[in-house]
Amino acid sequence: MMQTSTFGVVPGANVQTGRVLVGGRVSRVEYLKTLPHDPGVASFFYNDHHFQYDAVKVLPGEYYVANDNMMIMTVLGSCIAACIWDARACAGGMNHFMLPDGESSDGMGRYGSYAMELLINQMIKLGSRRETMQAKVFGGAQVMAGFTTMNVGERNTQFVLDYLATEHIAVVSKDVLDIHPRKVCYFPVTGKALVKRLAHAHPEILVVQERKGNAASVAKSTSGGSIDLF
Repeated sequence: MMQTSTFGVVPGANVQTGRVLVGGRVSRVEYLKTLPHDPGVASFFYNDHHFQYDAVKVLPGEYYVANDNMMIMTVLGSCIAACIWDARACAGGMNHFMLPDGESSDGMGRYGSYAMELLINQMIKLGSRRETMQAKVFGGAQVMAGFTTMNVGERNTQFVLDYLATEHIAVVSKDVLDIHPRKVCYFPVTGKALVKRLAHAHPEILVVQERKGNAASVAKSTSGGSIDLF
């Protein structure tokens, strides 16, 4: 059986190409959309016009790992995205989980313990080793007023930091807690992450949409009034 790359493309095969991006890269978005994918693996591919990269949007409960020159994006409220990178393997990945743990077997990637295991195992399949992995952590905001008794964002943040410490994976950067939703753009080959804090004029809408896994609506409802942290 022939070995496939991260995208399921056989090395050396003639791949149908798309439009040329800035820098001479040829977009493969239309091709990527045709590939089969495992449950839980993000599959919303698009051309990012701002960064001029092929990109994939990670919805709640999903993850994506790559060793190719592309961008992985998500939008977060109280959820957490852990971005893990291995410089030796030139590979990185992101997950997006909603709660630290849960009992339902449906949508297990929504729970931190399983989401972290999925992400790390896929990194290992691309040649990464735990001792050379490093992490960046984002999210955990308190996006709904009066949500203080059981702050989901705080629980999620504490969970992921404890998990990474137990796994001896260094956290080299984090932007967590506070009250702002975030848009995170991650480049898996270099490990670079860009974070934009989004306006929270209608936090109750963000929470409902995040729970439904509708990242596209989340991005739309929180656009405007944002600040670039990087």
